[in-house]
Amino acid sequence: MRIAVIAGDGIGKDVTAEAVKVLNAIGEVSGAPLELEHLPWSADYYLQSGITIPPNGYDMLRDDFDAIFLGALGDPRVPDNKHARDILLGARFELDLYANYRPVKLLNDVLCPLKDRGRKDVNFVVFRENTEGVYVSVGGRFKANTPDEVAIQEEINTFKGVDRIIRHAFAHAAAHGLTKVCMADKSNAMQQGHALWQRVFKTVAAEYPAIKASHMYIDALAMFLVKDPGQFEVIVTNNLFGDIVTDIGGALQGGLGMAASGNLHPGRTSLFEPVHGSAPPLAGKNVANPMGAILSSALMLETLGREDDAKRIEAAVEAAIVAEETTADIGGSRGTSQVGDWIVANLKA
Repeated sequence: MRIAVIAGDGIGKDVTAEAVKVLNAIGEVSGAPLELEHLPWSADYYLQSGITIPPNGYDMLRDDFDAIFLGALGDPRVPDNKHARDILLGARFELDLYANYRPVKLLNDVLCPLKDRGRKDVNFVVFRENTEGVYVSVGGRFKANTPDEVAIQEEINTFKGVDRIIRHAFAHAAAHGLTKVCMADKSNAMQQGHALWQRVFKTVAAEYPAIKASHMYIDALAMFLVKDPGQFEVIVTNNLFGDIVTDIGGALQGGLGMAASGNLHPGRTSLFEPVHGSAPPLAGKNVANPMGAILSSALMLETLGREDDAKRIEAAVEAAIVAEETTADIGGSRGTSQVGDWIVANLKA
């Protein structure tokens, strides 16, 4: 299997180095090595060359690789983040990576910030529609930078986009023996676009009578994620709301340094990344938590059909938490590279 590796900016480089160590180790342990090709696309590359992604870049990712692993993007030297938009958002749209897959799984009770809650309460997945909504940049500004400025940002919902993400959520639940799917919208206030979500959800839910389908307004969902996360198994929602609630999910599992994600188009080349940002002030200081990146590599292997290898990696991360071989953000005293080295040693042992 060929994997495109884009370390990106800031701590993306630091955590990707550790994920690469783990992928090489799991290839050695399993006897099925991965071919990792490092692509230089980043703020540095853009500032040196003026190129964010080569003209054939999206085609190359789609045709030449089985998956893409991304570290993080964002650099204050590129104030408009053009390179990040072209690489990450561009890949999502050009490769039609319509399902953002966020497993929210607490690996150790000590990491949960909620009182009297533990692993049994924080174990669900969120599917966020990834190619529509308010992130499509439809709109504009009139009389910009004046007291009369008017800014319009359109939300786009299509039947195709809504139908396929909802179907993906139900199919995931059915394939994994899960019995509950909750859809979140704001149809009481956004009556046009979210009426489509309501209609499609009811139609698809009727095709899965063994799965309990429920609906919450997004503000209520946010409240119940904090109050009683154990009631959820699969959540499906739109692009903006999914972006917000998955950060709540990250906090529930120990912080954004623990959170993994996949940008999926089933059956096609998909992209995997930790959900944290590039945190430029922390870059190169050996302090970033690499576990989100390492768990993203496990998610990638799971999606590629290597479930046993994915489970081995997750078990090694769990063992590191138990052994307190972690970075400071989750209570440890180890550096980024030391955490990666410990997890590699555990895999090989």
